[in-house]
Amino acid sequence: MYKNKKVVVVLPAYNAALTLEKTYKEIPFDLVDEVILCDDASKDHTVRVAGELGIKHIIIHEKNKGYGGNQKSLYNKALELGGDIVIMLHPDYQYTPLLIPSMVNIIGEDLYQVVLGSRILGKGALKGGMPLYKYIANRFLTLSQNFLVRYKLSEYHTGYRAFSRKVLESINFNQNSDDFIFDNEMLSQIIYKGFDIAEVTCPTKYFDEASSINFKRSTQYGLGVLRVSLIHFLNKLGVMKSELYK
Repeated sequence: MYKNKKVVVVLPAYNAALTLEKTYKEIPFDLVDEVILCDDASKDHTVRVAGELGIKHIIIHEKNKGYGGNQKSLYNKALELGGDIVIMLHPDYQYTPLLIPSMVNIIGEDLYQVVLGSRILGKGALKGGMPLYKYIANRFLTLSQNFLVRYKLSEYHTGYRAFSRKVLESINFNQNSDDFIFDNEMLSQIIYKGFDIAEVTCPTKYFDEASSINFKRSTQYGLGVLRVSLIHFLNKLGVMKSELYK
């Protein structure tokens, strides 16, 4: 608990058997009340490892629902368990759990309702091994998004995020895509609703066991990101009404 606020960490897992234990053991359990793992039809032993680690709340998707579908299950469960501060942490150990106290503090003190772990602030991305083409694409997409949604973030593409209960209850995240574009739709909804977003510098690691999408999927993702930002822009102008913002 943090000042009587329940802290929940959610782990969207897919083939995370090799990295889950290392990630889990760095979670600060003096602060975190609950951990929820959702296994999205992994082909490895992710569920078995989660059970051996003693994770109490394990959601199993018998069929793969996608990265966004995984998060929907996690956030709905976190709200059901009474989570006041919800942190999404990838169990592939790309992002360090050691930043959780800082993220919880920012939300717990009501400074911001959303916190992102940014790989772009500082030199975390390239230093951690982010491929150059992904770094360039990240910078281009972020510049375009900042212009279209009229906000300013160092990056919209981090998978390390913390939310207050108020935010999760205020946006229609269940309406979002089940694919990777879910993350950007969620940020678009948050900005559209007028919530301010904090960023903290986050080191990252790229290695063989860490999850990543290939060039083709990255291209599809980039086009999807621009589409979401354009829809946001048109809704703000009042020339379009999307279900995302209801």
